[in-house]
Amino acid sequence: MRRRQRKTEARLERVHRQHNYVEGEKPEPNAIVDCGWGRLLFANTFDDVATLVSEIRAEGPEQRDIAVYVSDPHVLIGTAPAELFLDPSHTYRLNLTNYRGWDRKPSGFFIRRMIAEQDADAVNRIYALNNMVQVRPDFFESRGERRELIYFVAEDEETGAVIGTVTGVDHARAFDDPQKGSSLWCLAVDPQTGHAGVGEALVRWLAEHFIARGAGCMDLSVLHDNEGAIALYEKLGFARLPLFSVKRRNVINERLFVGHDPAKDMNPYARIIINEARRRGIGVDVLDAAGGLFQLSSGGRVIRCRESLSELTSAVALSICDDKALTRRIVEAAGVSVPDQVEAGDREAVAALLERHGSLVVKPARGEQGRGVAVDLDTMESVDRAVENASAHPGRVIVESYHPGEDLRLIVIGFKLVAAAIRRPAEVMGNGRDSVRALIERQSRRRAAATGGESTIPLDAETERCVDKAGFTLDDVPKEGIAFPVRKAANLHTGGTIHDVTTLVHPRLVEAAVTVARAIDIPVVGVDFIVRNPAEPGYVFIEANERPGLANHEPQPTAERFIDLLFPMSMPAAARDHHMRKTDAGTGH
Repeated sequence: MRRRQRKTEARLERVHRQHNYVEGEKPEPNAIVDCGWGRLLFANTFDDVATLVSEIRAEGPEQRDIAVYVSDPHVLIGTAPAELFLDPSHTYRLNLTNYRGWDRKPSGFFIRRMIAEQDADAVNRIYALNNMVQVRPDFFESRGERRELIYFVAEDEETGAVIGTVTGVDHARAFDDPQKGSSLWCLAVDPQTGHAGVGEALVRWLAEHFIARGAGCMDLSVLHDNEGAIALYEKLGFARLPLFSVKRRNVINERLFVGHDPAKDMNPYARIIINEARRRGIGVDVLDAAGGLFQLSSGGRVIRCRESLSELTSAVALSICDDKALTRRIVEAAGVSVPDQVEAGDREAVAALLERHGSLVVKPARGEQGRGVAVDLDTMESVDRAVENASAHPGRVIVESYHPGEDLRLIVIGFKLVAAAIRRPAEVMGNGRDSVRALIERQSRRRAAATGGESTIPLDAETERCVDKAGFTLDDVPKEGIAFPVRKAANLHTGGTIHDVTTLVHPRLVEAAVTVARAIDIPVVGVDFIVRNPAEPGYVFIEANERPGLANHEPQPTAERFIDLLFPMSMPAAARDHHMRKTDAGTGH
């Protein structure tokens, strides 16, 4: 007991010495570092609490300032309790003097310095996907020769896409820190990436960079309930410090200080809508968290929603979307290009369809989330097995012509395009060590973590068929760098990924998606096409989803446009006027 107490006292004394400088070793006073998303205020360099509070109050609009290394948060918050709050984050430190390097190198990606003019948009995209405050558009270009900030990105070796980012602050260069400290900020990984170990690689790369600069430690702040990140940091040797962060009460930080969050137990598709409603002051009443059912109210208007399905969608529109064969007939009559289709029970017609097209798709006439769907079936044996599997789901089974290409989801709200994204089937990449089964299980865990448990790869007959078609069994060990799909249907609930193409989509595809929405007469819909290229006009209609997952399309403003539709008076006046002018002018998208 005494030995443990002495160790604790010694650790606290080391922390005290590291943040209370002796005579002749003081850093620059009132140290502040602008990071583009907000400022870091190094509280350990402020002798005057009033000055620190004044700086916190100077926080810019749409920014998040953080007072870090606060040793006496009760004193600071007590000065302005209505304006400040204690950030529910832990401070961790990695001792760089005894850092142990990585025993393996990244596979399928590499780490490099960020190039501002090339990578700024990609970095902000990843911030948005992780619900982080984005950097001001001009910040990266205007940093000039400031050397206290260092940015690294992870780049996919094959596609060249930025899939992760991390920011470092060199304390010696920022404010002549005599302790030669450093800190890590904004570690973020694209939740769609299939590569393992991106976050760990970025942390290690930054740590080794600071070691080369002569830094003695690297600190970070992490939310207390971010169990995955904390597990990674502790595995790498980070230890928790008795130091705190203080933030200003603002809209960005609201969820950290308001207490009970009505959306906490909801899935991501309901949560994104509830958060936007609360941001606008719209009342929220959760009716059934497990079912995604909630009620919104403002100014006497009350609307019930189940995720993005609201009372504005009629029962007729809902029933049309629920029956894929009926949907196909309705949109075909409106001039939309559709695949050939037959009933699975007519085996002669199915065989003729296979002979004509060479490959087919089998799916239940009713259903969602990719259940019972099998794609690219090129033999009658595989079609029969798929029909048997689909028959386990309620209702009829239909068979359609298979059209190669990419799965494009278009979100149409109020008969206007809001977002467009390519959805890709789940795939894994070999590392020369693990079996296909282990790779699938690991990728499934990664997708589940990135989507709040909404996306996983089932180890079922369809997965085995796709693995076999790729030339493997579940127990084979693929060579390093070999990537292959383990599902054919590009559905997010079966491990697929989604990639925004809103700015690229061809006007004819937009027109066709709006035509689908008007034919069904549905105010909010996800329209699925198969396309060769989203920037080209060719397409084939697949289906319409009456309850599209709006959270899948961040950073596009899907939740904002949904709330605009439900509560148009909640829009800012300028945005409302602009919206009315566009409507009067007849703008379709």
